[in-house]
Amino acid sequence: MDEALLKQALEFGKPYTGKGEVASYIPELSKADGRELGICVRTIGGEEYHCGYWQRRFTIQSISKVINLAMALEHYGFDAVFHKTKMEPSGASFNAMSRISDNEDIPFNPLVNSGAIAIVELLLPLGLDHMLSSVRGLCSDKYITMDEDVFKSEWSHSARNRSLAYLLQSKGLIDGNVDETLLLYTQLCSLSVTAESLSNLGQVLANGGVQPETGRRLLKEEVVRTTLTMMLTCGMYDGSGEFAVRVGLPSKSGVGGGILSVVPGEMGIGVYGPSLDSKGNSAAGQKVLEYISRTEKLHILDRYTRHPVSASETF
Repeated sequence: MDEALLKQALEFGKPYTGKGEVASYIPELSKADGRELGICVRTIGGEEYHCGYWQRRFTIQSISKVINLAMALEHYGFDAVFHKTKMEPSGASFNAMSRISDNEDIPFNPLVNSGAIAIVELLLPLGLDHMLSSVRGLCSDKYITMDEDVFKSEWSHSARNRSLAYLLQSKGLIDGNVDETLLLYTQLCSLSVTAESLSNLGQVLANGGVQPETGRRLLKEEVVRTTLTMMLTCGMYDGSGEFAVRVGLPSKSGVGGGILSVVPGEMGIGVYGPSLDSKGNSAAGQKVLEYISRTEKLHILDRYTRHPVSASETF
């Protein structure tokens, strides 16, 4: 892994910036420049490589669901979390209501909106200040703050999530105040990060929950294992299966344009590309990750399927 490879990956991905559109259902997100693309890689040995718009600030959006899940598991345990949500891919869009309706008692997984809102209720006793401190620590980024403009825009266009929250309440999955739960959920989606922030988070997850530079354990091993499994199977919404085939890394996307990817035992990767495909995933970011995964043989099954003498990949 080196910066020359990252430059090649960005060049491979750049044409795909024109094949998507920036998110517009949250008006403030529509101001992003869809042509921008950046990447940052942090290895557990402490090396960092970056290229493009790797320091551009954007809102974390649904990548916050990874942190929310990990924090809920850390503080309240496996049974409390998966009392509120299943562990299955939904096969539906991230904000779908069809997968939690009269014939489904709980959301399919904690990485779609309905499941994530249910999980956030567990975090209410911790509060925004505690969660913000935790996010800054996990991402090694003391400059993470809530983007007020994005928050206000998202909060004023939250009818869909509000409907999901009240549906969850009707099923007994939100016991307390719906508005408080939805407020914290939206605030956590509105935190500003960079590709570097995401790579730092990925580095911690790649290292089993331990921050490599300090040696401090931030998350339990079993929390990391569960979180990475959910990312692998559900992290790219209804594009998770194809992404698992093409890239094969535990990953989570957000409509702000970010993708967090983890190479267990090796590195964390953060990508920024706000031009999204029809499923809400960074169009160019996925191609950048596919290029790197194939070139470097990072797919989690490569070590088990690779022939000793294999033809080089071409693109």
